Amino acid sequence: MKIAVFGKSISGEQSPYLSLMLDKLRQAGAELYVYGPFLPALRQYTGLANVAGVFSSHADLPPDSEILLSIGGDGTLLDTLPLVRNSGIPLLGINTGRLGFLSSVSRQDIDHAMDALVSGRYGIQERTLIQLDEPEGLFGDINYALNEATVFRKEATSLIVIQLYVNEAFVNAYWADGLIVATPTGSTAYSLSAGGPILTPDSGNFVITPIATHNLSVRPIVIPDSSIIRLKVVGRHTQFTLSMDSRLAVVDQSFELKFSRAPFKVRLVETEGKDFFSTIREKLLWGLDVRN
Repeated sequence: MKIAVFGKSISGEQSPYLSLMLDKLRQAGAELYVYGPFLPALRQYTGLANVAGVFSSHADLPPDSEILLSIGGDGTLLDTLPLVRNSGIPLLGINTGRLGFLSSVSRQDIDHAMDALVSGRYGIQERTLIQLDEPEGLFGDINYALNEATVFRKEATSLIVIQLYVNEAFVNAYWADGLIVATPTGSTAYSLSAGGPILTPDSGNFVITPIATHNLSVRPIVIPDSSIIRLKVVGRHTQFTLSMDSRLAVVDQSFELKFSRAPFKVRLVETEGKDFFSTIREKLLWGLDVRN
């Protein structure tokens, strides 16, 4: 079993859990390939000695890796996208951060998750990506996002006006701080905090959610993910900001944005006993009786 390990930082309190994780993998005979910038911290806090290899980019990530482990929070897992790209390597997030929708394995569950991993007791869930088609080259060759694409105002003094077209049909002009186009995965992230609905991962939809819209009658809208989405910022603003997950770019108002569903999907590992609904019950405290 060839396992890739990615992370950005470690604190001392996390070291016992990560040491347990690495011990389980070594005992199972796994070959460990570690993200180069992360290796010194991993060695410092876990005593990790020899590894099978290191990688620093998509080019040297072993393409036959069975799993890529992301050590951190959801932001860390999103940072693995430029590494895995369309390779099909499944991702498993070990949550050493806070909420952790994508990095669903908590520190307390690492023992159980590693047992399930080495014995093959896990499933794979495919997640849709949103892709920026125009303007070309704005984010290089990483023109896709797992959570969302967001247009928001560059200046803090006034709203922006965003015109939305779906399959060339005009939908609405939003007077707002911004507009989110979220995947089902992203429906539990920024879109949810802005009042958007939760979509199941296999729903086959995008959700378009305004941010602090001036018109109170405007609500989020769910559309098929086969749609072509076009956004145009109009009005007195000369520039606006576009984010694709954690990547940002400042865009001139003269450019229109065009989005579609990416031609490939990201594969997430779903360990035994975990599913989408159990995750949102745990993270959003659904059904919790708070009266006591």
